Amino acid sequence: MNSTMESSDQTSSAELMGRYVSSEMGYNVPKEGWRICLAHEFKEKRKPFQAKDVSLSNIMEHIGLGIRYLKWWYRKTQVEKKAPFIDMFRALPLRQIYGAPLGGIGGGTITRGWRGEFCRWQLNPGMYHYKTVITNQFTVCLRRGGQTVYQQVLSVEHPPALQGWNWGFCSEYAFYHALYPRAWTVYDLPGQNVTLTCRQVSPVIPHDYKDSSLPVGVFVWDVENRNDYDLDVSIMFTLLNGSGHKDDKSGGHWNEPFHLEKEGEAVSGVLLHHCTPVNPYTLCMAAREQPGREVSHQTAFSPKGTCSALWTDLITDGSLDSQQKGEKVAAALVAKCLVSAHGHNSLEMSLAWDMPLIQFGSRERKHSRRYTRYFGSEGNAGPELSLYALTHYRDWEKTIEEWQRPILQDSSLPPWYKSALFNELYFVADGGTVWVELPEDTDVSGGLRSNEGGLPAQPPVVKEYGRFAYLEGQEYRMYNTYDVHFYASFALIMLWPKLALSLQYDIAGSVVQNDPTERLVLMSGRYSAVKTRNVVPHDIGDPDDEPWTRVNAYLIHDTADWKDLNLKFVLQVYRDYHLTQDMQYLSDMWPVCQAVMESEMKFDKDGDGLIENSGYADQTYDGWTVTGPSAYCGGLWLASVCMMCKMARVLGSDDVYQHYRDVLDRGSAAFDKLLWNGQYYNYDSSGRDLSNSVMSDQCAGHWFLRASGLGEDEFQAFPQEKIRSALKSVFDLNVMKFASGQMGAVNGMRPEGVPDQSSVQSDEVWVGVVYGLAATMIHEGMLEEGLKTAEGCYRTVWERLGMAFQTPEAYCEKGIYRSLAYMRPLSIWAIQLALENRTARTEHAQNDI
Repeated sequence: MNSTMESSDQTSSAELMGRYVSSEMGYNVPKEGWRICLAHEFKEKRKPFQAKDVSLSNIMEHIGLGIRYLKWWYRKTQVEKKAPFIDMFRALPLRQIYGAPLGGIGGGTITRGWRGEFCRWQLNPGMYHYKTVITNQFTVCLRRGGQTVYQQVLSVEHPPALQGWNWGFCSEYAFYHALYPRAWTVYDLPGQNVTLTCRQVSPVIPHDYKDSSLPVGVFVWDVENRNDYDLDVSIMFTLLNGSGHKDDKSGGHWNEPFHLEKEGEAVSGVLLHHCTPVNPYTLCMAAREQPGREVSHQTAFSPKGTCSALWTDLITDGSLDSQQKGEKVAAALVAKCLVSAHGHNSLEMSLAWDMPLIQFGSRERKHSRRYTRYFGSEGNAGPELSLYALTHYRDWEKTIEEWQRPILQDSSLPPWYKSALFNELYFVADGGTVWVELPEDTDVSGGLRSNEGGLPAQPPVVKEYGRFAYLEGQEYRMYNTYDVHFYASFALIMLWPKLALSLQYDIAGSVVQNDPTERLVLMSGRYSAVKTRNVVPHDIGDPDDEPWTRVNAYLIHDTADWKDLNLKFVLQVYRDYHLTQDMQYLSDMWPVCQAVMESEMKFDKDGDGLIENSGYADQTYDGWTVTGPSAYCGGLWLASVCMMCKMARVLGSDDVYQHYRDVLDRGSAAFDKLLWNGQYYNYDSSGRDLSNSVMSDQCAGHWFLRASGLGEDEFQAFPQEKIRSALKSVFDLNVMKFASGQMGAVNGMRPEGVPDQSSVQSDEVWVGVVYGLAATMIHEGMLEEGLKTAEGCYRTVWERLGMAFQTPEAYCEKGIYRSLAYMRPLSIWAIQLALENRTARTEHAQNDI
């Protein structure tokens, strides 16, 4: 198996690197990761799913929804002048340009594309601005014997602006390599016998709750000189005061130089103060001052016209005149060093952004970002952040390497998996993520005190580690969308468990809330309560409004229809306890779990222990109609009941254990009787024409049992042989009969081997669901099938469709994709958990022998 996988990896890598003409591989660039030549062009150009892509039959079935959505969309965009949190008419076009984002978690992000562009901005929380700022560049200057011999912008572009600069670096002589949270760009300077390796480092560090919050990125420039003579090498960093947004021209922005010395270390640079009325911020470009290195700057220049004065200033002596020139709209910084013949040297630069206090769209209150706990909230932290980053990034890298090394050195794992596992983590930082301090006057309990079966007003984990929220997707702008977080949560609970628990406390607090205010539900056309007590909310709000105070931005379903959200809450509670062993957390969550499970019991209409679905009950699979108990929601229910039994055992509640034990026994028997067809679990129990469709996610409940150390003996909800048979059916049909087994698993497949096209989502591949499915297979000993299933998604997204660092929610076999940069693919960490559990079981068995 390994030789086949390695051959496949080599073929794919050769395609992405096929146009690279140099033999230079850069300075200490790892072999694992995603690598692409800057000259590569993706042949396939897909289009986003939009309203016009809905089939006629689906239009007729949901014509009421369409009309209601159109009215809502018009009011939102034309009357309120806001961006809809889901825009079916103006989906983002695919730009095959993105690389690893800069920045830690929750302080905003700036994405640098794989060709070197600064091209995606998320400084205002949760709101994205897609603009390539051509001024933001790195330029190299080589000098020999007091004369400049080479000066080049390290960009392959030929922009209409800044014509006085030397553009158009030969793209065949450079490649990009990403292994998040680091990335490398290697430039073999044509004809110069010099190789530059730019290493980009962001502080995204597992189990680190200080440095991981910092809004900084470091650029380390390693210079290799293969000539017989010494060279003076300068790297110039130019930066616009802003992000290419229209407010860059609003006036009032200003730049100033700075120099900071502390404890024997020094940095110099330029502060670019961006003075907008809401969420003002400061960009900070800096370089580390060390012996043998010279730092110079130009505080301000205008990027209009040819901008030849700046170019000439650098070319004259490899340094910049610090006099202010032109308009105060951009700045430049140069770091310079001597590189001896056949030698190596390095230059260290950083970019930080300081937006300490944030307001969401409603502007109701200000929130303090997590990093302000350590660097203050006055808006003057740029120099301190820069000094800290430039003097600590080596420690960050050491920790990152120690974390990644066991996986990267595991020869049993295919190279594509190692790339996917780490690179998909980009979304933890770049998912519109906010991480803020908990104000002293905030009560997250929902108003129900502990002695009433509620929560503490300020749980210690929330008070100490803050509040955390991330978007469903960069296009689906809702925070902590719970049905999707169910999949993505594996990354958080495994790497930043305190944030995962904090999020759970926030959700639990909203469960007990009741808001009887009625609003129109777009799906049904009925009016219903905004929030029903003892029901898990779909999300905690839109960043264009005020998250954490107004739940349920979705407006698609009545909260009473979201049966699967309650179940997913229970499943996560025990999974999180299992992985953290935090007994206080389990004790706090137990009464909430009991409340939501009792609210579910009303759907047990037949008294058989199995809840009834109707209409759109399987909320995750929106628009895929369910009638009667289904494999997906029914399976989640049984797994939740099984976990209630386990939690009751852990907490010593024998009466509750027996209650749910009886429910589990009845429900398991009914589930088998109603849904098992001899090979797999039918989609639903209605007996209609499509009820026997093969759903890729039919074993989701069992997946969570396995991930939580359950699923056998006393705490088993599904017969093991039936689970394996179902997974084999999914692999044979949804994976191998779809796109020749090369694109992952399609959501729905007919038993005759053609995709189910009964809804707009049944014939899609959902990347995050596929990763969860692969994890389930691995838990059941189907390692080869699991990796084959997941590989199809990675190859499709990262190598064929050019969707690196914007993994979508879904794609079809041909033509379209849906919702770029989506939360759910973080579920790839569920595969890693399954692999670790598999290794632990093997070692345990060997020890027994």
